[in-house]
Amino acid sequence: MTAEPTVAEDEIPGQPEQPAGRAGQSARSRSQHQRRKRIVQAAAALASRGGIEAMQMRTVAERAGVALGTLYRYFPSKDDLVVAVVGEEIELLERSIERRPPRAGTSPQRAVEALMRATRGLMREPELAAALIRSLLLSDVQTDFSDRMTGLLLRAAVGPGTGAGVDDSRRVMARALTAVWTMEMIEMLRGQAGADEIQARLEIAAERLLGG
Repeated sequence: MTAEPTVAEDEIPGQPEQPAGRAGQSARSRSQHQRRKRIVQAAAALASRGGIEAMQMRTVAERAGVALGTLYRYFPSKDDLVVAVVGEEIELLERSIERRPPRAGTSPQRAVEALMRATRGLMREPELAAALIRSLLLSDVQTDFSDRMTGLLLRAAVGPGTGAGVDDSRRVMARALTAVWTMEMIEMLRGQAGADEIQARLEIAAERLLGG
């Protein structure tokens, strides 16, 4: 493992200045994006093995090969880091939905297909799933999880390009279905419900909320 530097990569004394102009800004932006992604992936890997307790900031920094000060500049607290891991999981799901859109016959059925795909993806790493759900319920850090899941559900149910054309009532119903799914995930993580049972309940909720 790469030894942790004593100062952040961005702050090495005597480091040559970035080239001026757009090219330099673009290179710096790419470098920052790659560093941030490396940190989030390191945090996700640790959480998948030991839950949120394993995501100690120093350990994440060491695994990502960055200085601890650099980590804190990107993520001021562990909650911020957990929320970023949540975002990474949503991005994976969004790409999956884009590549293979749900093909069920009705809007509610397509929404459930998307939610069950999310469920299976998260439950491949139950420790990580528990950490993510707990962060959504207990963290003070603001997250766009509900908005992104609502948008994903609408795209799955209605079709690509869904956005401003969806009326407010349908958006509210999709958001309510997201909340139902989150609670069902908690039941599964507690061992109080299996995938088939959760799917059956989601199908009822989706038909009531998105049908008609």
